[in-house]
Amino acid sequence: MKKTILALAFALAIVIGVFIVKYLFNETAYTSVIKLSEPIENQEIQSPLTVKGEARGIWFFEGSFPIKITDANGNPISTNIAQAKGEWMTENFVPFEGQIEFENPGTETGYLILEKDNPSGLPENEDSIKIPVKFSKQTMSIDLYFSTEDSAGPPDFDCSKVLKVTREIPKTQAIAKAAAEELLKGLTPEEKTNGYITSINEGVKIQSISIKDGTLYADFDTALERAVGGSCRTAAIRSQIVNTLKQFPTVKDVIISIDGRTEDILQP
Repeated sequence: MKKTILALAFALAIVIGVFIVKYLFNETAYTSVIKLSEPIENQEIQSPLTVKGEARGIWFFEGSFPIKITDANGNPISTNIAQAKGEWMTENFVPFEGQIEFENPGTETGYLILEKDNPSGLPENEDSIKIPVKFSKQTMSIDLYFSTEDSAGPPDFDCSKVLKVTREIPKTQAIAKAAAEELLKGLTPEEKTNGYITSINEGVKIQSISIKDGTLYADFDTALERAVGGSCRTAAIRSQIVNTLKQFPTVKDVIISIDGRTEDILQP
């Protein structure tokens, strides 16, 4: 009988221990060192995100600590610094605030991570808090340009004539790159049904985009010119890209390159 009681007591102790570990010392049980006021867990967030709260002074080094945004798989999206709003050389709670800008990832959820500053780099001094968040589904409209089989019929067929379609994409600050990437995805089934065609190869990737003095420089990989022949098709490719990227008021001209080359590309 005593053995049974002892066994039950031992089992109960294990259950209580597991409960304590799971609910008091897991990633979200952080109020002993961090009191976060913005954002709260599972809040829908958008860029720029303001992060506010209080942290014990041991969390800071030189009055700051890193804050990060990751996607649902833990892949980093953006990093910045939260700054103390008071004297941080204390064991007490110190107000902090930081702001972080980020691009919405492909996942609906992700994490805000607050990291204890660890200039020593020693593993035993590492600590972090992971806050689950949801990404705002804010969208924006962009225009893409495609050809149609009858966009300009004979005898005045113009290979460079393209027509506009409008799509909704996740809101982003890198709008020109987003528009180029959306163009390279090709046509939707509905757009194909409506008679649109694209002259751009499948699998083309944009390598970089930059803007200087009103000129946008767009560099693509070699797939853009793979097996491309004929003046009509090359004219259509250029027209699709240029018209898509010139929709933005800051872009006055577009220069296309392939692996950094601007000469002898997209030749008939």
